[in-house]
Amino acid sequence: MESRLHDAVREAQGAAKSSIDLQKAKLLHEFSEILEGAGFNAVYQPIVSFQSGCVLGWEALARGPLDSYFHSPDVIFSFAEEVNLLYPVEKLCRRIAINQLGGLEADQKLFLNIHPRSLGDPNFVNGETIKLIKEMGLNPGNVVFEITERHCIDDFSYFNKTLEYYRGQGFLVAVDDAGAGFSCLQSIAEIRPDFIKIDMSLVRGVHNNRVKRALLETFTTFAEKISCSIIAEGIEEEEELNTLASMGVHYGQGFFIGKPAYPKALISDDVLARIIRLASNNRNRIWKPAFPVGSIAENAVSVDKNTLVREVKKILDNDELLAGVVIVDEGEPKGLVMRHLLYRHLGMQYGVPLYYERPISVIMDVSPLIVEEDATIELVSQVAMNRDRIKIYDYIIVTKNNLLKGVVSVQNLLDTMTRIRLELARGANPLTGLPGNIAIEQELLKRATESSTFSIVYFDLDNFKIYNDKYGFENGDKVILFTSKLLSSVINKYGSEKDFLGHIGGDDFILVTDRERTDTLCKRIIKYFDRLIKSYYLPEDRKEGRIPGYDRNGLAKWFPFISVSMAVIECEGGEKADLKTLSEKAAQLKCYAKSIPGSVYVRDRRSRVGFTES
Repeated sequence: MESRLHDAVREAQGAAKSSIDLQKAKLLHEFSEILEGAGFNAVYQPIVSFQSGCVLGWEALARGPLDSYFHSPDVIFSFAEEVNLLYPVEKLCRRIAINQLGGLEADQKLFLNIHPRSLGDPNFVNGETIKLIKEMGLNPGNVVFEITERHCIDDFSYFNKTLEYYRGQGFLVAVDDAGAGFSCLQSIAEIRPDFIKIDMSLVRGVHNNRVKRALLETFTTFAEKISCSIIAEGIEEEEELNTLASMGVHYGQGFFIGKPAYPKALISDDVLARIIRLASNNRNRIWKPAFPVGSIAENAVSVDKNTLVREVKKILDNDELLAGVVIVDEGEPKGLVMRHLLYRHLGMQYGVPLYYERPISVIMDVSPLIVEEDATIELVSQVAMNRDRIKIYDYIIVTKNNLLKGVVSVQNLLDTMTRIRLELARGANPLTGLPGNIAIEQELLKRATESSTFSIVYFDLDNFKIYNDKYGFENGDKVILFTSKLLSSVINKYGSEKDFLGHIGGDDFILVTDRERTDTLCKRIIKYFDRLIKSYYLPEDRKEGRIPGYDRNGLAKWFPFISVSMAVIECEGGEKADLKTLSEKAAQLKCYAKSIPGSVYVRDRRSRVGFTES
C-alpha cells in the first residue's frame, strides 16, 4: 500500500505541473496495467568467449507484451524513468530474469541491466537480489550488473555508489555502452569493472572501418591494462566476428552468435564450430608452416579502374596508415597503386596536369603479386621476396575464387614467418602447430623431476580411417585441426596454465594436467566433440547418422561418426619408470577405450605409474 500511495502521489504531482499530457496519461495507464499484472518477461542472449568458444553467460533482456508499445526494453525503461516508476519496473524485471533463468553452470554468468538511480528510490530494500539468487541456487559471483557508460558520465556519484553497494555483496560489474561516449575512460579506469561492453555502434562494420578497429584495439589494450575483459555487442555478420576475434577481443554477443530467446537457446553448431576455429586467431596464436596466407590477409581499400587519380589521392591523403589501393573490375583485382607510385607520377614535371583527371588504370601496376587465399605462407614469402626491388614492399593481393579478399603487407608476412621459424625450432607439429614429439618428451621428463602427482591423457580418434576413405585426406586434416583447436579451447577454459597439450602425430594427441582437473576436462571434451563433429559430415550422412565403409577384412558395413577415446594414466614423480613403460601402458589402455562404443575416457585404477628420468 505504501508503494502504491507513493506512486500515486508522484503521478498526481506530475499531472498538476502539466508534465503529463493526455497521450502520456493513456500510456501511463497501459504501463501501470502491465506492471501490476506482471506482464513483462525475460529473454536471454548468449555471450561467448573468442578464446575458448565456451559460453560466458547470458544477458537478460526485458520484454513487454508483443503487441504493446512497451515491448522494447529501451521504451520500457525510458518511460519508467520519465514517470518515476524506474525502481518497481527494474525490481520486477530482475525477479523475472532470475526466476526464469533455468540455472547456470558453475562458471557462467547472468548479466542484469541496472540504473544507478534505482538505489535512491525510497522503496529500495537492501538484500533483495541476494535473496533471489540464493533461492535459485546461484551465488553473487554468477551475477554481473551492467551500468551504462552514459550514467558513468552524467551521474558519476550515483554510479560509484551503485558500484560500491553491489561489489560489497560480491557481485561483478560491467560498464555497458562503452564507446557511445568517450569522456569516461578515466572514470572507468578508476572503477576497474570486471567487464567493459563495447557499444554496437563501434562493432557494426568494424571489418570495413579502420577507425573503428583502431578504437577497439585501444579499448582492448586499455582493458587488459586494468585487468578486465572486453565484450563486443551487436555482432551481426561473420566478417565482424572474424575481425573482432583476430584483434584479441575477449567475448562477443549479437544476432550472428545467438538471438535473445526464452528459454535460453543453444548456439548453433555451425556458429560454435566457427568460433572454436577462430579461438586460435588471438594474439597468442600458434603459427604452423602450412598456414594459408588468406588467414593473415587484412581488409583492402579498393576502387574501380575508372576512378580518377585525384580521387585515389584523396583516399590516401585521408588515411596516412594506408599504403596502397587495389584497382578492381567487378570485384576482380586488375592492378595496384601504392602510395609511393602515385606520388612519383604526380611529382614528375607536368605530372599533375597529365594524370590528375585521368583514370587510375593509367598509372596502376598492372602486374602486382596476386595469390589465392589457400596458398601457403612459405610459398608466398618466397615469391614476394624475389620480386623486382622497386616492388618488393608492395602489397600482396589475396583473392578468393579470383575475387578480392584482402591484402598482406610484407611486414606482416615477415613477422608471421619469424613466428613460424620459432615454432619449428620448438618442434611444433607442422599441421596443428602444437608441440611435437621432441617437446612432448621434454615435458614428460620435466614433470618427472616434480614430486606432485599428475595425469597424462592420451587421445585417439575412432573411425577416423573410415572418414578419410570417404571424405579424403584434405577433409581428414580439417578434422585433426578441429580436434586440436577444440582441445586447446577446453584446456584454456577449464584447465590451468601448467597444462601441456601436444600432438603425437596423425589423430593422436597427449595432455599433461593436474589430477583434480582430469575428469572435468575429459567430460567437456566429449560434450563438445560429439556435438560439433557432425558439422564435418554431409547433410545426407548427418541425417543417416552413420557412413558406409569397409572394415579391415574388406567387408562392407556401416560405421558411426568419429568419436574420441581417452586413456588416463595417473603418474607420480620420484619412482622409477621410463617412457617405454609409459607408452606400453598407454597403448593397452587406449585399446580398451577404443573397444567401448562412442566417446569415452578410461582410467587405469589398478596402479599409478611411477615416472622419473631414469
